Amino acid sequence: MEPIIKLTGIHKSYGNLHVLKGIDLEIHPHEIISLVGASGAGKSTLLHIIGTLDRPDNGSVTYNGTDVFKFNDKKLSEFRNKNIGFIFQFHHLLAEFTALENVCIPAYIAGSTKKNAETKAMQLLEMLSMEHRAEHKPSELSGGEQQRVAVARALINSPEIILADEPSGNLDSENAAELHKLFFSLRDEIGITCVIVTHNESFAQMADTRLTMIDGNIVR
Repeated sequence: MEPIIKLTGIHKSYGNLHVLKGIDLEIHPHEIISLVGASGAGKSTLLHIIGTLDRPDNGSVTYNGTDVFKFNDKKLSEFRNKNIGFIFQFHHLLAEFTALENVCIPAYIAGSTKKNAETKAMQLLEMLSMEHRAEHKPSELSGGEQQRVAVARALINSPEIILADEPSGNLDSENAAELHKLFFSLRDEIGITCVIVTHNESFAQMADTRLTMIDGNIVR
């Protein structure tokens, strides 16, 4: 099976700090990859480059054979919005908007009508058992509920891949376990591919592929 994403010879430095040291990685359809390692190993930097949030100094990142870093910033931003969903440890929901409105935002950026965005958003909230909280603002939701809204937001544009950076890091063990199960349900039900940075070792072991980063390199 051909990879969705292929990284070849990825290097990244910040000043004198050489963070990524020649990363090669293939990510295949419907695969759940966990990325573990000590703080400072380069996990988040790698995730940001896979997600096109940051450009590598050297090397290439191809999505279905297309070298995305040959795009200009505007085209790269459009590509990212339509093809990649992001989930972070701190859910980054906008406090002044309801759950439904938060989920709709990436769809609006992609040019969707209000009606179509809200219809899709409600479908996702229902799938995540959150439809009864659609009109609640983030401050009225529990941590687990907020993160489910963030998952719905990540899915609104039907991306091929979800990138998650410590998505359960702020959750208690019960909500963390529920979120971990959710990733596998999404893979099985809608064929999503996930790369997840985590310090949760039990979750890391559940993944199809567990990768360890040490000092800017991947050790399988």
